[in-house]
Amino acid sequence: MKYDTVLADVRAAVAAHSDSEQIMRRTVDTLAKSLPHYTWTGIYLLYGNELVLGPYVGKPSPHERIPLGRGICGAAATEQATIIVDDVNNDPRYLACSVETRSEIVVPIMKGAEVLGEIDIDSDKLAAFTADDRELLEAVAALLARSLTLPA
Repeated sequence: MKYDTVLADVRAAVAAHSDSEQIMRRTVDTLAKSLPHYTWTGIYLLYGNELVLGPYVGKPSPHERIPLGRGICGAAATEQATIIVDDVNNDPRYLACSVETRSEIVVPIMKGAEVLGEIDIDSDKLAAFTADDRELLEAVAALLARSLTLPA
């Protein structure tokens, strides 16, 4: 299965680096190049009560900072749960980044009960994300949680 190969590639990228920025950069690069339905792939990190955009692949986002509880990203961090939106145009929480975006998945990066950040993926296809995407991204988030060292 392709998802197993992608996870192995992310594991290798994480193992090859000790610097958090490099780990995140390699992770988003691997996800974006391996899964063509991932049209925007990024990581937000939580600083205080705000998610701050880290490495990403895709068009620039107008949302470089997102308060907790705002948008799908803010909701996923607040709820400490993965959120999949099949049609962003039907979700009032959606913060528009691109007119082409049709669906989104956001997976919190958790260390115990603490939210460190999240993986945010957009797709230009409706209902693009399956249980396999969720399983993959939750495994990637767990790898990142063990590997990231964030400044205080």
